[in-house]
Amino acid sequence: MIISTPPFCPVQFDDPDLLRSAFHATTDMHALWAHLREVAPVYKADPGGGREQFWVVTRHADVSRVLRSHTEFSSRRGTILSVLDLNTPDIATDDMLADTDPPRHRELREPLNHAFAPSLVATHDKLIRGLARDAIQRALDADVYDIAHDTMMFAMSITGTLMGLPPESWERLMHVVMMTIAYEDPTYAAGNAMATVRQARHQMFEAFKEQFALRTRDDEHPDAIGIMRQMDLSEGPMTEQQAMVNGYVLLIGANVTTPHTLCTLFTQMAEHPDQFERLRHHPEDLQIALAEVLRWASPVTALMRYAIQDVELQGQTIRAGEPVSAWLGSANRDERVFDDPYTFDLTRRPNRHVAFGVGPHYCIGAGMAKVTLQIFMEELLDMVETVEIAGEVQHVASHFVPGYKSLPVRFTPRKTVAAAR
Repeated sequence: MIISTPPFCPVQFDDPDLLRSAFHATTDMHALWAHLREVAPVYKADPGGGREQFWVVTRHADVSRVLRSHTEFSSRRGTILSVLDLNTPDIATDDMLADTDPPRHRELREPLNHAFAPSLVATHDKLIRGLARDAIQRALDADVYDIAHDTMMFAMSITGTLMGLPPESWERLMHVVMMTIAYEDPTYAAGNAMATVRQARHQMFEAFKEQFALRTRDDEHPDAIGIMRQMDLSEGPMTEQQAMVNGYVLLIGANVTTPHTLCTLFTQMAEHPDQFERLRHHPEDLQIALAEVLRWASPVTALMRYAIQDVELQGQTIRAGEPVSAWLGSANRDERVFDDPYTFDLTRRPNRHVAFGVGPHYCIGAGMAKVTLQIFMEELLDMVETVEIAGEVQHVASHFVPGYKSLPVRFTPRKTVAAAR
């Protein structure tokens, strides 16, 4: 399909359907994004099939503007591409954290910040380290180990603890999260796309409904569900329905960043052992290194907004009411911001990555993710000498997260660890 991009020449793509999940799983998206940043940094895509046309924004400055400027671009009609792909509005405008603009967004977000604060997450250091070491040890004990599922359950175990979900539900809920973001992937699909998403939403809603009913408004040490039980909004106490939809979006958001970033960490440790050996001797640089892993991973591919008013961007006029997609994965490779953007460099400074977004909707779980990822990196460097990718890598079919569903690895233990055993 040819997409006309005045004042540019028409741009020819072999398969431009950015809403098709399989396209993302099988295409070198970075090559496509590099092309777009140069010749059509803002263009209007027509996905066909009766789906709404939408704007595609790929440069760092423009992505940041779309996500930061809530007076120009709104989240109220939905923030992920499935809204366009499934041709359905999002589920809870003005009630769900992801689909609100300030000041309503602040009203919902500020109490929940406490549930995912880095200081609170750090109090679970022993739990997080234990989970990390267990996952690493399972890989060390095997010749070849598919670690993708372990990264998912590592994230889910921490999120489940902070949110107050019972451990016996974690495995099922992790699968349900994947059904929501990878509804066309054969591993997670349950019928057609709409049926899969509806089934996933129902299961998550029921899980939060059940736990919300068990909480009281006078709990002294509430988890995230308990905080929602105690929240007072401008219209009154948070309702069961509001708790269900916010639990739903928090669970998804908290469980897509960490697994993909960890898998990226393993692949890059395999490819750049010298950089990780240096890091082993300079642990003070872990936060700098983690920022580069996050930039490289770009665990959320794109986010969406709707124009509130007519906006001029890169010579294009985006009309009020039109959907706009901001491609974080592209922004994190923008040559205008990053020197040698296609070079993985654990010492990169500065690093203005947008892996967690920017603006009012900056990821509420970013602090949690940074703490847990740094702990995992510490344990990995302590326990593992080398990483080898030891089989076929399979990516999730999703236009929301470029995740892994299979990552066979071979971990070689550090000599000090092996000697201690």
